[in-house]
Amino acid sequence: MKYLCLVYSEEKKLETMSDDECMEYDAAIRKSGHCLASEALKPVQTATTVRVRNGTVSITDGPFAETKEQLAGFYLIDARDLDDAIEIASKIPPARVGSIEIRPIRELISTSGERRHT
Repeated sequence: MKYLCLVYSEEKKLETMSDDECMEYDAAIRKSGHCLASEALKPVQTATTVRVRNGTVSITDGPFAETKEQLAGFYLIDARDLDDAIEIASKIPPARVGSIEIRPIRELISTSGERRHT
């Protein structure tokens, strides 16, 4: 089953971690076959939020909500079940200074019954 592990942390705390440690974990999780994709994100001040209301597009600088912890990156993983996903996520280095939100991937099914192939 596919899960998205969203990495949240205060940016100042993330700055205390070395990229090398995160890259080593990334290499190990890819080698194990669990990692399908992963990326770190640029600082929150580079974010742009897009909304469409009644056909009108509005753009806002920054994230959609003011929070103490910001989305810092993600891992798309393949795990046997939630317990396996939790074990994998608990080893993501920024979990020590922030949090990892685990969300199952939902398969999209059209009204005609067609499924999105992944």
